[in-house]
Amino acid sequence: MPDAPKPPLPILQLVGVRKTFNDFVAVDRIDLDVLEGEFLTIVGPSGSGKTTLLRMLAGMDSPTEGNITLRGQRINDLPANKRPTCLVFQSLALFPHKTVGENIEFPLKVRGVDAATRRKRAKELIAAVRLPESYYSKSVTKCSGGERQRVAIARALAYDPEVLFFDEPLSAIDYKLKKILEKELKDIHRETGKTFIYITHSLEEAMVMSDRIGVMRAGRLVQVGTPEQIYSAPVDRFVSEFVGEVNVIEVARRGDGWTGVDVPGAFRVNPPAGADADIASAFVVIRPEFMRFLTPGQTADNAIQGQIYNEYSLGSRIQYQVRVGEKVMLVELSRANALPPGAGSTVTLGWDARDAISVRA
Repeated sequence: MPDAPKPPLPILQLVGVRKTFNDFVAVDRIDLDVLEGEFLTIVGPSGSGKTTLLRMLAGMDSPTEGNITLRGQRINDLPANKRPTCLVFQSLALFPHKTVGENIEFPLKVRGVDAATRRKRAKELIAAVRLPESYYSKSVTKCSGGERQRVAIARALAYDPEVLFFDEPLSAIDYKLKKILEKELKDIHRETGKTFIYITHSLEEAMVMSDRIGVMRAGRLVQVGTPEQIYSAPVDRFVSEFVGEVNVIEVARRGDGWTGVDVPGAFRVNPPAGADADIASAFVVIRPEFMRFLTPGQTADNAIQGQIYNEYSLGSRIQYQVRVGEKVMLVELSRANALPPGAGSTVTLGWDARDAISVRA
């Protein structure tokens, strides 16, 4: 029997990486292995430390403590221009006085590559980012925002880097074009086989493109996992609420059962993973798509009553907002299962314990 294929080796490793500015801790003791050829996205709210982390990885800042290694070699103090990496800035930083082709050729020209080879490679990269070959001679100032984004990626690929870093490159692009570029960027990653490390505040971007996602908060990596792991098994309330809309109910143990703290009722709850048997309180997280309206005769592990006060069309789905006391709960149904027009405002919400995630309070 042939040997099983070996898992990919880390191309980048961070061990105890910390970055401080006077008394402010921007990045706090991060350990992370980045696998060769993967698409890793770091997400987090403003001020979480993701941009500082990217600057250290790209060679624009040095860690205060810890080590960053590239293929086993320590690169803490190696400047950006000496690393086999390239950064695509949010501002793109294209040369406005140059054509598309000249922008893409620039890193090759700096390396002394002859003109014919530069032109050939630039045209290959123009095709790779799905621009017409005629754009080779087009002024970059005549390109749309999405086209300039593709030119910036092609120029980064011209460096033939081992790792590409992206600093929120789609943040200034309109929603429809952003959806197109997310898929194309993922295609480019697959076709080139390069290692991509992408920084964004948009979890939606991360879910579409990434092999793995790291969620940052207050300078620390709270959780690293596949999109499915981040969505379905968040480690705490922060991650669960950061990853899309959720319903969160605080519960406290009462004897052998659980009682709602912010919503009245007794609930069937699966304790948080790894929690002690006598854990006193928890948060129950239910995604809106796992909640349903119960009609007479229907049952669920858990049920609460509320009042519908608004509904929103989400294309193929309808989202309902339901008041339960002072709390607002969300329910999402397909149009086929939507409430009929004129349905009463008093409803019973139901969900099953297996469809909820419990996290520590």
